[in-house]
Amino acid sequence: MLTIYRTPNDPLAMLPVMQPVTDMQKGDWINLIDPTPEEIHTVSKRTGIAEEFIRYPLDEEELSRVETEDGQILIIVDVPVITESAVTYETAPLGIALNDEYIVTVSLEDLELYRNFAGGRIKSAATYKKTRLILQILQMQTNIYLKSLRDINRRYEALEIRLRQSMNNDDLNGLLNLQKSLVYFTTSLRSNDKVMEKLFRTRTIKMYEEDRDLLDDVIIENKQAIEMADIYTTILKNSMDALASISNNNLAQVMNFLTVITLMVAVPTFITSFFGMNLPIPFATAPQMTLTVLAGCIITMMLCYYALRHMNKPR
Repeated sequence: MLTIYRTPNDPLAMLPVMQPVTDMQKGDWINLIDPTPEEIHTVSKRTGIAEEFIRYPLDEEELSRVETEDGQILIIVDVPVITESAVTYETAPLGIALNDEYIVTVSLEDLELYRNFAGGRIKSAATYKKTRLILQILQMQTNIYLKSLRDINRRYEALEIRLRQSMNNDDLNGLLNLQKSLVYFTTSLRSNDKVMEKLFRTRTIKMYEEDRDLLDDVIIENKQAIEMADIYTTILKNSMDALASISNNNLAQVMNFLTVITLMVAVPTFITSFFGMNLPIPFATAPQMTLTVLAGCIITMMLCYYALRHMNKPR
């Protein structure tokens, strides 16, 4: 899908709003979502940006990096994506390619940050301010990471409450999905941090002092997201270990109970089997022999229970 955005460069306008347009001209923002080969060729021909720069972000395994060639710049970062089932978070590459006249963004998914810019929520965003727009995109995707991490924490707390009451496979699978999401986030955030640090250290894109301050804020927020992801990952890992220990302890208690029952039943079974053999046994013909054997079985079971309870008491 090809969408073109333009901010009117009108000095009389107090706060120009970014709007979608149908034609393409210098200073526009061209957004490509899972583009066709024809759209890639058209955008490359009109903007002068190499087709390779447009195709790179369409690889799901593409690494975050900054690349320059013949006056063109490609910035690739990973951004959060919610799966269709809304069970796990994943990350997908977002490519930002630009030259002196155009800025082109490329992704396989319709990302949340697009709707924030196109909906006019970012009032200061302008397509003719390419450097500022790139930094605002980076800031927006970092804010989405922070928002998603807080959502993961809320979902974890809800699952923890349910698991404390009753442990079931659905909630355990939910914890595994959250742990999987945090692995994606941690890896992607660290890669993005290297990209932003490189943009800050080098002169890859032209930045004014205000732009460098904005990039510094984005780097700080990204590091905050990394810390949050690390903390939540540690908490979740410790919780999974604790749940595994609780499960093993519960299993041990059940097995201990079954062992006690088995031993209690085994001794009376031996006694009744002995007296049930077709052999001459002393006192076998006594009138009260049946009650005597039954009483002996009950007493033996009580003694076994007492002995096993005494063995299991902590010392």
